[in-house]
Formats: sequence, structure tokens, C-alpha cells
Amino acid sequence: MKISHYINGQLVEPSSDAYLDNIEPATGKVYSQVADGDARDVDRAVAAAEAAFERWSKMPAAARSGILMKIADLIDARADELARAESIDNGKPISLARTLDIPRAAKNLRHFATAILHTHTETHVTDGVALNYTLRQPRGVCGLISPWNLPLYLLTWKVAPALAFGNTAIAKPSEITPMTAFLFSQICIDAGLPPGVLNIVHGLGAKVGAAITAHPKITTISFTGGTVTGREVAKTCAPMFKKVALEMGGKNPTIVFADADMEKVVAGSVQAAFANSGQVCLCGSRVFVERSIYDEFVRRFAEAASRLRVGDPLEPDTQQGAMVSRAQLEKTMYYVDLARQEGGRILCGGERPKAVNERCRDGYFYLPTVITDLGVSCRVNREEIFGPVATIIPFDDEAQVVEYANATDYGLAASVWTQNLPRAHRLAEQIQSGTVWINCWLVRDLRVPFGGMKQSGLGREGGEEAMRFFTEPKNVCVGT
Repeated sequence: MKISHYINGQLVEPSSDAYLDNIEPATGKVYSQVADGDARDVDRAVAAAEAAFERWSKMPAAARSGILMKIADLIDARADELARAESIDNGKPISLARTLDIPRAAKNLRHFATAILHTHTETHVTDGVALNYTLRQPRGVCGLISPWNLPLYLLTWKVAPALAFGNTAIAKPSEITPMTAFLFSQICIDAGLPPGVLNIVHGLGAKVGAAITAHPKITTISFTGGTVTGREVAKTCAPMFKKVALEMGGKNPTIVFADADMEKVVAGSVQAAFANSGQVCLCGSRVFVERSIYDEFVRRFAEAASRLRVGDPLEPDTQQGAMVSRAQLEKTMYYVDLARQEGGRILCGGERPKAVNERCRDGYFYLPTVITDLGVSCRVNREEIFGPVATIIPFDDEAQVVEYANATDYGLAASVWTQNLPRAHRLAEQIQSGTVWINCWLVRDLRVPFGGMKQSGLGREGGEEAMRFFTEPKNVCVGT
């Protein structure tokens, strides 16, 4: 099967006539081919987006809303197909795709499709001599670059607000997980999205992503991916004064106090550490536990992690699927070996499973791994692994655990488990993270801002922040 670009309302071949192999992580075998796009394809997409902008931006909000709602309905109608495609493409358990990724993609569309029907502005009376009001106008052609770990979920997280607020867009999904974006292209065609409003160009970041960020007619860039790539995106966009949002890496702390509900915190922290084989930027890979309960927590956490069922992603009872690529598997193995060199003790995992099934014998699987006895400042506790690896470290008091939590270049998310509400509020204020969950993890509300601090990101999206990002404010002053 060949995965084509979606440009000007049609599925089209790449200008290069070349394709990249698309590998199923669970088997290690090629199962499709994806268009090897380049700057010529981006130019075609930009021309289509420019031509569509005038009509789309001036279309009544209710009409734009109706089209986006129809896209959401079609995602629901094709949910099983999309979930299976994502499981094959990404290696994640199909149960996770069915319950999280695909429903969330539809919710993204519905949230912003209805939000544009309820926007408002304020009028300011200026000393009796004028009235000031603010127009929020679409910015034009937007570049949307999404990652491989939540391929449809995060693609629609960008596409939905960009289109809802009247922009047109060129999207680039990861070349590692392109299938759901391709199916989404077909859905957009079936929903009657006007040609050129959304264009999806597949291919390598060095060719397609670089061409999008550098294109002079693309005014706005929303990027989710690694910090190294994000730094290059920022460097390219800065001289051109583009509006940029960067959502990048995470090395997130999970903080457990002695008064936490042990049953809930073990279940919640194991989920936070190992969801999607640890390949979620919000995963809590550093677990800090108050010393008085450290031994019991470590025992129960390691037991729970070792019980997670690693298996074929297409089997409904699989809890841990394959890692997305051989490169990601090798990176995880490197860091576990590094943990051993740094003095870490492997309580469970630390190796590939001996057998999954015959279909998956060559897949990129790795067991959930729990490590203790590492220092806070070691590389394993500072650098993003993006694999099923969790470290557990004891702490003595609030001041110490805040210092530990902040001892990283990242600041995307954190979770705090305690029954002491004043303490929870104190830590939420002091932890350098864009999101802090209290007694929960990955509870997302589309109305709130989302983004990170330090090397985890720049700018915010979500809710009204998305409107601010994808629109340009214009003050109008009317003399009285």
C-alpha cells in the first residue's frame, strides 16, 4: 500500500516519485510505503493553502464548524479502522488506541468546532473620547508538525484550532507513523472540506519539515517533537519573525508522599511511567517517594510493573506493545546499560522479552524496567529516554523533593500524590512544570493552556490560548 500526500483536496503522488518504507514495529517488517516528500511538494501545498485562505477565512463560523463536526463524526464512524491502523503503525496496544487516541482525535475537532461559535471580545471606553475593541483575525497559512507517539491525537490537536479560527494549513505527520494521517486525509475528502484548506505532506523532517519551517509564506509554526529538532525550528523561524509554539521533551517527576493512598498511587504511577511503553512526553519516568514508605512502594511498584502484559499490539488484552522503531528500542537499551554503569539496580525488566508470539518474533519489544539506587543528577535521571524505564528515588522533605523534581532541563508535567491539600498547592506552585496533576495523571481538559517550561517548550496551546496563537489581534479605536 502507498501512502500519498493530500494536497488541494486530492491524494497526490510525491514530486520525487520516491517512497519510504513504513515498518510495523511489532513485526519489524515493511507493511506499506509513504511518500518521500520534499520542498516541491511543500510549495504545491502552500499554493493550494493560499488560494483557499480567502474563502475559508471569510466563511461563517457556523459553516466552518459544521464541516469540522462532520469530520469528527467520520472519525467516530471509522474508529475501529483508525485504531487498528494506529496499533499497526505505532506498535501501541489496540485497546489504548480505541479508548484514548481515536476518541480524543474526534474530541479535538468537536471542541474547537463549537468553541468558534462562542468567541467574544471586550470593548474599552477610553476617557469618554473613544471606544476600543479587538478583532482576532486568522493568521494565514500555518505549518503543523506532529510527532509519532500520538499520531492522530496530536495531529488533530493542531489541525482543529488552526482551521476552526479560519486559517489554512500544511501538516506534516511523522514519517514513522503516517497511516492515520493518510486515513484522515480520506475522511477530510469525504466530509467535504474545501480543497486547499488542509494539506498533508509526508516525508522526512530534514526535507519536508525544514521546508515548512523555512517557507516565507507560512506565517505560523506549531511543532511537537524532540528538543534538538525544536531548537532548529526556532533558529529557522526567528529571523523571519514567525509565530512559533514548541512542545518538546519531558523528564517528568511523580512525587509520592507517605499519606498518599497506596493502592491508587501505585496504579497511577505505574500507568504514568509505562503508558504506550513510556513513549508519551507526559510520562512520569522519575518517581520520588517519601523515605518512610519507600521500601513498600518500591516493592509494590516493581511487582505491578512486572505484571504488565507485553504482547502483540493487536491482541485486546495486551498492555504493553512494541516500541515505535529499532532506533527507539536501541536508545532505551543504551540508557538501561548506562544505568547499570551509573550504579543502578534493575528490579524488573532491563531486557527484551524472550517471546511474544510467532508474528511478533522480530518486533521492537522491551520489558517495563524499574531502576533504583541512582543519583538525582546522573544522566539517566536527567535525559529523556522515551521508553518503558522508571527510576525510583527516596526523599526526606518538601524542600528536597522540589529540588529533585526541578533538577532537569525539562519542565513539561508533574504529578503529586498526597492527601495534604495545602502541601499539594505549595508544590504545584514551586515545581517548574507547565502542568501539575494532583492525585491523578493525564487528566486533560481542552479548555486549559498546555505547554512546558525550560527545554520542554515555548508558547501555549489549548482553549483560549489556541485562539490567541492561531489568530492575530488587531485593535480598532473609534473616536466618539
